Amino acid sequence: MMRACLIGCALLVTTPAAAQNLYRGGNWSSMAADRRASAVGDTITVVIQQSAEASNSTQNASRKDTSLGGGLRAGSINESGQLSLGGGYAGRGEVRRSERMVAQLSVTVAEVLPNGDYRILGEQQMHVNGENTTIAVRGRIRPADIQSDNSISSGRIADAQINYNGKGFVSRSAKPGLINRIFSFLGLS
Repeated sequence: MMRACLIGCALLVTTPAAAQNLYRGGNWSSMAADRRASAVGDTITVVIQQSAEASNSTQNASRKDTSLGGGLRAGSINESGQLSLGGGYAGRGEVRRSERMVAQLSVTVAEVLPNGDYRILGEQQMHVNGENTTIAVRGRIRPADIQSDNSISSGRIADAQINYNGKGFVSRSAKPGLINRIFSFLGLS
């Protein structure tokens, strides 16, 4: 029995104690800190508030008059003639376009660039009452521009590509009909 105790004590002395560290530096955040995207695969909410307005107008006018006159006189013949041609054109055109888009979607950090910026991309698809709508966002953001609620404004995205596409009844109704498209192609509308 004594011998078993001595062997047990010898094993305890020679076996190193194994302990695990509860602290992991990469996952530790302060209790007061906000959780923001910082690695590939993290999500960020993009708040899209885009508006664009464009207008173009042109005005042209031209006027041209041509006169030709002449006479013939020979003995008792005294004839004269005159020809006048004239024409004018006045044209005016104006195009105005105004767009506004407000949306919110989550995107994923696809890459952390060498300078610390994030390359983001994401897509949202909705199907409502027979209308399919897709919003896609991609670009490059700075970590400093991410708000405390882990969101970023679309105006802060560098190299931004924001696509909005819709297909369905509403989209088809907004397109001109076949006859209008033919007249437009021929320049008659």
